[in-house]
Amino acid sequence: MTSPRSLWDRIPVAFVPKLVTVLREGYGRRDLAADVMAGVIVGIVALPLAIAFGIASGVTPSQGLYTAIVGGFLISLLGGCRVQVGGPTGAFVVLIAGLVHKYGYDGLATATFLAGLMLIVMGIGKLGVIIQYIPFPVTVGFTSGIALIIAIGQIPSLLGLRVANDPSEVLSKLAVYARSANTISWTTTGVGMLALALAIYFPKLAGFTGKNWLRKIPGSLVAVVVTTAVVGCFHLNVATIGTRFGDLPSSVPMPRMPHLSLALARELFQPAIAIALLAGIESLLSAVVADGMTGRRHRSNVELIAQGAANIGSTIFGGIPVTGAIARTATNIKNGAKSPIAGIVHALVLLLIVLFLGRWAKLIPLTTLAAVLFVVAYNMSEWRTFVKLFSAPRSDLVVLLTTFLLTIVIDLTVAIEVGVVLASLLFIRRMSEVSQVESLTRQLRDDEEEPADPLSIELRDVPEGVVVYEVFGAFFFGAVDKFRTILAELESHPRVIIIRMRHVLVVDSSGLKFLEEMMLRCRKDGIVLILSGVHMQPLGAMDKSGLLDELGADRVFSHIDLALAAAREALTQVTTRASLPASRRSIRTSR
Repeated sequence: MTSPRSLWDRIPVAFVPKLVTVLREGYGRRDLAADVMAGVIVGIVALPLAIAFGIASGVTPSQGLYTAIVGGFLISLLGGCRVQVGGPTGAFVVLIAGLVHKYGYDGLATATFLAGLMLIVMGIGKLGVIIQYIPFPVTVGFTSGIALIIAIGQIPSLLGLRVANDPSEVLSKLAVYARSANTISWTTTGVGMLALALAIYFPKLAGFTGKNWLRKIPGSLVAVVVTTAVVGCFHLNVATIGTRFGDLPSSVPMPRMPHLSLALARELFQPAIAIALLAGIESLLSAVVADGMTGRRHRSNVELIAQGAANIGSTIFGGIPVTGAIARTATNIKNGAKSPIAGIVHALVLLLIVLFLGRWAKLIPLTTLAAVLFVVAYNMSEWRTFVKLFSAPRSDLVVLLTTFLLTIVIDLTVAIEVGVVLASLLFIRRMSEVSQVESLTRQLRDDEEEPADPLSIELRDVPEGVVVYEVFGAFFFGAVDKFRTILAELESHPRVIIIRMRHVLVVDSSGLKFLEEMMLRCRKDGIVLILSGVHMQPLGAMDKSGLLDELGADRVFSHIDLALAAAREALTQVTTRASLPASRRSIRTSR
């Protein structure tokens, strides 16, 4: 019988969960004690956040808790980061609320389930690195947009406004809130302001006391405890979780597969992609932050697989999309977490709270949760980075503002898609601008200054009849037209053309097609074509496409001196052939 250890040994390290690695390396009592302590603290911190994100997403508080329990457990159990803590996050709030408003929870469950499958496929396909290529302005743009939408959406709960019909569009929300300003509850507003002040300033006040244990208590938790006590003791007329949603369940629902249909899956395919991308980006960003704090390295593909399993598991237990949470992960690390067991303990703590303390959680004021989300929105807004990007290149600023405005005005899915496509197009344009080809023989005649480059063509003897061109940048589809236009403007009819490619690291099929056209044109005009300084990727692409055989390996050189020597030899051969009688030239040609 095969042992469990030997089974894990057969799996590539890139796909082994970190929990397995930790247990195989050795796990002692001190590690367990540290993980339990950190897990308990993070579990308590995660309670109000899970409830608040559930409410803000348009589902029930209990569904936010189920997400944190099931999703957080699976992310820690199967994940590729030692200290990652998963749960519902602010990044999903806007997307979830829109899906619930349009399709109901069944539509959200279908999209989340599909997103989970996508994440698993992405992890198995080793696409963990590719997600990191999402342009930075796109990430900042939609994150800042989400933060603003979250903050605006909390205004009614924070101020106690009576809003009959809360629209989903941001601009419509602001108009409705403005018309409802006369319904403000000053009692609710006072409690909300107290919660906001405690959430923001308690950590700073704790720092003045010099007591380390006070510094570890999050301000949001203090805000929840204090304001809940104030509202309960003074019997204030303030809406709570219980008055709005009723009693919280004292159990976790039985697993149930969501209703999946092909028609609904087709309709929700794009939102599912958005959920998968958000989950992947957020979790990998959180893992990178954890790496920076711990000095370790996460396994991105394992993390994607775990995120996929967590989203599927969350859906089966009636939850919402889940991902790695940066703030909770950082709290986990700061409180001494050593392994994924801390994240598992965090999920178990939330489960115990649901089973035994749910009747107390229902007393939390909604204005307090709104204040907590205001702090979350402020922290995730990255407004300093947003402002700093105004000094970035204009193309990055265009991508940032486009993604930001589309997130607010239209839809997060559209914002991500348009942002990525726009960033890609602008990148292609930028690369085509820096890609160029120059006639070095023309420079040789015009420039009399001493060249700084020891490999410069100006330090070499270029025979008459030889034209040398140097290509700079990527030889790809975005720049091929520029090369074709310049090479078409040859002033003379040379005998030999040398294309110097020492600054070309990448060539694509369009670049290969251009080289093929150039080769055929030279062959038709009786011109010898020589390539110099060809790097490994272009050389491999030419070999694979068959272009190297057509051109001839004796026409491709690693150094300009070898290329010039070949050019001189080719000139000699051409001169010799030209000096032969017509009858002998025909005989040589036939050979």
